[in-house]
Amino acid sequence: IQGALKVIDDPTVLVNVVSRRVKQLRRVNRALVESLEKLSTEAPALREIMEGKISYELASPADIARGNR
Repeated sequence: IQGALKVIDDPTVLVNVVSRRVKQLRRVNRALVESLEKLSTEAPALREIMEGKISYELASPADIARGNR
């Protein structure tokens, strides 16, 4: 987790990004990194963030006001 926090320094944003990626991985999306941890989908999600394989974009206040995400 500490390594991922160096990339996404806001813990709340990190949790949301990891959560969304875990949902994708559980829907049989292929991980972008090779994982030695076969029991957890959280580990590859965190490694993808640390290695810069996935990114995120925060919604602007205007997007939120319009209901876009």
